[in-house]
Formats: sequence, C-alpha cells, structure tokens
Amino acid sequence: MPSTRSASNPPVIGITIFEREKPDYADAVRAAGGEPKWIALKTMESPEKTLDAIDGLLLTGGTDVEPRRYGEEARPEAHVESNEERDAKEFPLIEKALARGDFPVLAICRGMQALNVAMGGKLIQDLPKHRLLEQGKLLHEVFVPPGCRLTHLLGIGGFMKVNSRHHQGLTLLEKAPGLLISAFSLKDGIIEAVDSPREQHRWVVGVQWHPENRDQLAAHHQRLFVRFVEAAKGQDV
Repeated sequence: MPSTRSASNPPVIGITIFEREKPDYADAVRAAGGEPKWIALKTMESPEKTLDAIDGLLLTGGTDVEPRRYGEEARPEAHVESNEERDAKEFPLIEKALARGDFPVLAICRGMQALNVAMGGKLIQDLPKHRLLEQGKLLHEVFVPPGCRLTHLLGIGGFMKVNSRHHQGLTLLEKAPGLLISAFSLKDGIIEAVDSPREQHRWVVGVQWHPENRDQLAAHHQRLFVRFVEAAKGQDV
C-alpha cells in the first residue's frame, strides 16, 4: 500500500539510482510539488519496504536491460551495455509496484524499456539508424495521438519535439501486451511513450525522452511530472 502520511505533506517520490544521484530528476520532482527520495538500488534490501516508504516510483535512465530478461542473448554487433546487478534489484521493485495496481509509476528512457520487459515485452537490441539520426541533433519529432492518455496529461497532442537519446527501443512487435502506445516516431515506427490502461493500473506511464531536462523541452512536458505528483497524492489524473 502507499505510504501513510499527512495530506498536507508533499508526496514522496522514490527515484531509482545505481551508481550516483542525478539532480535533474530530483529538481523536476520538487518543481512539481513532490519530495524526492533516492532509492539506491545497490544497497536496497526489500522492494516491499522501499515501496511502503514512498508514494510514487520514478524509474530513471541508465544502462541497457540485459537481453536474457526477455529471452534473448546479447548480439555482439548490438554493443549491449547492461548491468545485471541493477536488473536484479530493479526488476523486483517494478514488479512489486505494478502488482499493487494503484501505485503511480513514471518510467523514463531505460525505465520505459524496463517497464515494457517487466510486463512481458521485448526490446530491439540496437537501433543504429535511430542513433545516427540523433547525432548532433538532440531533438526529434514524435506524434502523440489526440485522445490518448498522454495528450490528457500534457494538455496537448499531435506532433511535438522530444529529446530522446537511446540505441535500444521497441515497436509494436516488442511491446508488452498490457501496454498502450501513447507516442511514436513516424520516421521509423519506434514507440516513444506507453501507458497502462486504468483498468489494470491507476497511473503507469513511460516515455523514451527526458522531461527532467527542463531546459531542453517546451514547458508542457513538465506537466507530466505535475500529473505524476498529483497521482502520488491520490488524485485521479
């Protein structure tokens, strides 16, 4: 169950880290009205106790997910850089959070990929064309379908610029059966955002881009953190 605390206090948002803290995530949570709490995966002992102490879970970027997590071996040409120790700690945390049903989860970059794998999906081990297109040009265009949940959360839909930077990803073929597509790239069909239906989870959203880098994106991207914090307060958003 979510942590029990006074309604007047800001909700506590657990932010996953492995080697070091990443201030942009904490700054974005604070700006949205939440209280950041670092989850040091390396020393985390109990996923249940960790979740009991927070009101929402923020899954951050980082190394690749180990392909064996989705039934494949790493291909040499894919240059997979995984951290099995991180996977071993983070995946049980994701699974326990999802099992609660009403626990808010925001998954960013690697976080979205891990969310997809935890829910039964796979990943494309390497996207060389995607990576080449983004060299020297951080922003690229995605399409957020009007009427989808992400459009509601951001207050805007259609074409928009995002700052995703990843060499792995997923298309419809790799997407977990329980996830909906919230954004995608028209150039290559790469899925750039997902969410879980309300019937399954009250608030579970993943994006491939980095809304925590507030200086790189339009202001409407910060609404994602605001809505996440509101969900952690128990609001219906």
